[in-house]
This record gives sequence, structure tokens and C-alpha cells, in this order.
Amino acid sequence: MMKPSIEIDIYSDPICPWCYIGLKRFQKAQAQRPHFDVKIRWLTFQLNPDMPDEGMDRQHYLDTKFGGRANATQFYSQIAAAGISDGIDFKFDLIQKTPNTVDAHRLSLLARDQDKQDEVMECLFESYFLEGKNIGEREVLLSIADETGLTGAEEYLNSDQGHEDVLFTDQNARSLGLTGVPCFIVNRQHILPGAQSPDTLAQMLDIGFQQLNEEA
Repeated sequence: MMKPSIEIDIYSDPICPWCYIGLKRFQKAQAQRPHFDVKIRWLTFQLNPDMPDEGMDRQHYLDTKFGGRANATQFYSQIAAAGISDGIDFKFDLIQKTPNTVDAHRLSLLARDQDKQDEVMECLFESYFLEGKNIGEREVLLSIADETGLTGAEEYLNSDQGHEDVLFTDQNARSLGLTGVPCFIVNRQHILPGAQSPDTLAQMLDIGFQQLNEEA
């Protein structure tokens, strides 16, 4: 009989820099608990649910969201500093467009069905934050699908599959009071918001492990 896994649901958006930092910190937490069997499920949250399908010019987006270049520069410089400490060299200057992420989330859903969701999410983060690619573009998503070994991605993305699931999950998160990401949920019960430290995330895994033992 197989042992049950610690279930970790992660609400995120692949254009959220703190979600990328949260992933790196969670990987460090897993390295601290190498004997834990962990099953991750990535769930949809859109930072910009009203983003046009074609996305938005990056500078216009920053001016609109942060009220000017100076405020945006200060905000992202703090994120860049945090990223360096976690092994991420953010290339914000390469980003030309802030995309609509519905199709990126749809690709993540397809990847979940093929047990490749972790790989696809990390590739989405890398493509956007390290290479400045527009992950709202179909060609970029198909390249990620090819790189991670997904099958049927072109047919899937050309259909409406997953679209309603993405919108429903996003709206459901908001109805539950979620206002930002990343957000970690352990065994669908214990909630830990934010890109917490590896030690805190390791303690989260301990809670999940203890719960499984109590239920065994």
C-alpha cells in the first residue's frame, strides 16, 4: 500500500515575480525534507484578470499600475534584490509586454494531466523573467510545451479546453478571500500566504506530514 503524499496546492501566476521566488524557496524547503513525499498542484490566480487578450505594452502597464516609472523602478529593484538571494537574476528590462496569462494557465492544466506541471510552471517563469519572452503568445507556449515534452499542446491551445476551468479557479480563489500570490495550501486545509522563507515552508511540510501520520 502506497503512503499518502503531502498535498501542496500553490495559487500563482507565471508573471508574478514573488511566485517565482516562492518556487525557489519551496524547492529549498523540499531539500531540507528529502524523505517527504510531496504532491504539488498549481492553481490559477491572475494578477491582472482584466488584461486584454493581446496583453499590454510593458511601460504603459507599469505607469498604470504603479503611477509612474520611479515607483515601478523602486518596487522592482526590491524584488530583484530578493531574487538574487534566491538564485534568480531577474531580467525585467527584457520584458516588452505584460501578457494575458489565461493561455499560460491553460498550458499548466494540460501539463497537470501529463504529470509535467512543475516543469512547465518553472519554464514559464524562466521564459518570462529571465528571457523576457511574451508567454501570452502561442508560439512561445508551444515552444515551452515542446521543451518540457508535452503532447497535444497545439490542438489543446487551439480549442477552448481549460478556458472555463482557468476562469473558475481564479474567481473561486477571490471568493475565498485570496488577494495575492503565491499562496500555499497544505492538504487542502492549512493556508500559508506569501513567498515565505525556506525554513517556514519546511515547517509547513512538517505540519502536512504530521497530519498524515495522525490520520493513518
